[in-house]
Amino acid sequence: MHIPRWKKWLSYLFEMHIESSPGDLNPHLYVSLKRGRFQLCTKNAVYSYEDKYDNFKRIFSQLNLDFLQNGNVLILGFGLGSVPILLKQIGLNELSITGIELDENVIYLASKYALNKIDYPTEMIETDAAAFIFSTYEQYDLVVVDVFVDDIIPEQCRNLEFLEACKDRLTENGILLFNALAATDEDKDEAEQLYFETFEKVFPTGKLVDVLGNYIFVSNKSALKNES
Repeated sequence: MHIPRWKKWLSYLFEMHIESSPGDLNPHLYVSLKRGRFQLCTKNAVYSYEDKYDNFKRIFSQLNLDFLQNGNVLILGFGLGSVPILLKQIGLNELSITGIELDENVIYLASKYALNKIDYPTEMIETDAAAFIFSTYEQYDLVVVDVFVDDIIPEQCRNLEFLEACKDRLTENGILLFNALAATDEDKDEAEQLYFETFEKVFPTGKLVDVLGNYIFVSNKSALKNES
């Protein structure tokens, strides 16, 4: 969607509301323009913020991702496509993207505000993330789990069975990145419990990485530059 230049300039001074698209799953879903970029938010969470989605920007800067050239990427919780935008920004070419979104309103907003900014072939599928993982036989070089309903990770994406299924969907050298909120002490305690009691059982060579306001669980710490 084309945004007039004057609106982009103003968005550096204050956040500008663009469109609301509430529904049963996300009753406070809206797109705003902030610092020249589209931001997708709910009442308590930011779902996407183009190349300013700092949790993934920070983790990508810490990873060796050369193996991902020409690879397949699965994004559970696509939002407005911050992950593929960031992957392109760091120089990864010829990727194939599969985006999973349960909320039809998020897909509508992504189609309107984001997909034209993504340079990779992108398939959007409207379905539950866990249902997709349990039903597909495809394998991926990168699986990103960024599944939230507002600021809550759904229970079906927090258990051993789901993570085992995600592991089965990885190629031999593939990695999984799991995003968890870490904005408050309570968030951190809950995320650390999820990592040490569940994630680490499935990915014993993984690592919890603090990306300031979020934790990213990495399935194999050898993918990190400071661990290789």
